[in-house]
Amino acid sequence: MAAEAKYSIIREVGRGNYGVVYEAVVNKTRSKVAVKRMQCNVPENAELALQEFWALQSIQRQHENVIQLEECILQNGQVFQPISHHYGKSDSHLLLIETCLKGRRCMDPRSACFLWFVMEFCDGGNMNEYLLSRSPDAQLNNSFMQQLSSAVAFLHRNQIVHRDLKADNILISHKRGSPIVKVADFGLSKVCRGKGNVNQHRFSSACGSNFYMAPEVWEGHYTAKADVFALGIIFWAMVERITFRDGDTEKELLGTYICQGKELIPLGEALLENPNLKLQIPLKNKKSMPDDLCKLLHDMLAFNPKKRLDSFQLEVRIRQISYGKKCQRSLS
Repeated sequence: MAAEAKYSIIREVGRGNYGVVYEAVVNKTRSKVAVKRMQCNVPENAELALQEFWALQSIQRQHENVIQLEECILQNGQVFQPISHHYGKSDSHLLLIETCLKGRRCMDPRSACFLWFVMEFCDGGNMNEYLLSRSPDAQLNNSFMQQLSSAVAFLHRNQIVHRDLKADNILISHKRGSPIVKVADFGLSKVCRGKGNVNQHRFSSACGSNFYMAPEVWEGHYTAKADVFALGIIFWAMVERITFRDGDTEKELLGTYICQGKELIPLGEALLENPNLKLQIPLKNKKSMPDDLCKLLHDMLAFNPKKRLDSFQLEVRIRQISYGKKCQRSLS
């Protein structure tokens, strides 16, 4: 069945360097979905699209805080072909599609090639917009920190390293009343082949968004613990509402940094230049967070990856902090 007959596009909800996201409906059920279109006419774009596909389809058990892929459709000209495992495609068949896409250099615009990702729809937008449109709420922050820690630990257990965690790549859903975070945008992710501890895998290609990159990512030698550093940036910025202006879009974004005169230096870059840099946590108000949260953030943002928490340790520690928990009043 052609993709345009199965889904109807309602509106565009987001656009980036490599793709466009639409709100759509399933024509048969009228249920909402998100549809992401990524152009694959050049190998570089195909690589990003396929990395996202391999990451999402490789997760056998779904997690509440990771965006769910319903299906993926390959468009070649006017031909639409489902390629998700839901349709019984084997790994060898998918690898053949991958090889063909990466080797493709299409010069004829009439033969456009796209991957369409059909995913669950999130009605709350991204976490950056969601939080900045509301007053600070410690209980909400605590809930988001626990959900994100659980999601990243889940990804790492499934040998997936995200490599581009930031508030803009985290979506919000209200399906069950309370806001639920969904880690999304897996275009820069890596699925680690083989079994074993994900933290033993090494990466050399520096990628991600500057303000969230760990010091070792800037050097080009890093592990899955870079995801924990990015979460540390997000958590710190979330709690204290620390923001900066994106140089290209002028959009206000959650993120922490070091000031050098009028210049804002990403925290990872600053630590790489000065490994002995003492982070001032909290930055704005000493009463804004308890000591156990300060210690946790320091352990997440450690310059030395060997001294930094991994995602499995973080998942345990985050449940133990006092921040954002209702104080029980003793009866007199």
